[in-house]
Amino acid sequence: MISEPEMAGEFGAVETREVMGDFDREFVGERRPRKPWLWALGGMVMSSVLWAAALFLYGLGDRKPDMHGYQLDQNPCPSLQLKSIGAAIAPRESTPKVESGLLNHAALDQIQCFIPLRSRTRAERPGNGWSIDYTVVITVALHKKTDPGAEFEARQRVTEFGVDPDAKLETVPDLGDKAYLLTRDDGKSELRVLEGGAVLSLSLSTFTQYQSNDHSEDEAGDGPGVPDLSPYQSAMISDMRDLMSSLNPDPPA
Repeated sequence: MISEPEMAGEFGAVETREVMGDFDREFVGERRPRKPWLWALGGMVMSSVLWAAALFLYGLGDRKPDMHGYQLDQNPCPSLQLKSIGAAIAPRESTPKVESGLLNHAALDQIQCFIPLRSRTRAERPGNGWSIDYTVVITVALHKKTDPGAEFEARQRVTEFGVDPDAKLETVPDLGDKAYLLTRDDGKSELRVLEGGAVLSLSLSTFTQYQSNDHSEDEAGDGPGVPDLSPYQSAMISDMRDLMSSLNPDPPA
């Protein structure tokens, strides 16, 4: 970056004559040096010209990210199939139960989908009232004015509860510009993808709940442990690819 010239020292040169000796005082009077503010003014003008040229050539502060054809013209949540996750775990619940919110703005388009999967009773303890439930949350943010790349890198271990330094971070190759999987101990795995101005996330969460039916809560006993989500990572990646394709009607050849 081209900085403006240091002017404090030049203006200070006028004041240094107060501490000069007689010899220096006489010499300065005969020399009649150039006025320092003229040099400073010329330096300021030249610096401004160079800075303007840098802005023009490199587009600093005004470079829009490449959207790679991604669009959020309508709510994609009801039509998301989640075929791979549905085959590996359980199909999604019916469309009316899907919660979503669509934002369209000149600077940012964003959608978030909360999609519950059908409950699964723990097979090794049938009929005990416990079930394992899964929820898929999909977030798509299209940054149309500013490049989200630096923020994407900085937020690698940031979750909805803050920074999780113990979360497992794995790079996913050949997916967007950058992609990684974040796996936590609390039963959640999240796949995050950056491609140009698009930031996409697909998270899979699991939790257990007890449905009393004919059983009292006193008979519930200990619930099942949190399932390991690592077997479902390939399904998450596959469904992410389908999501990216659905948001890009004209992908590059």
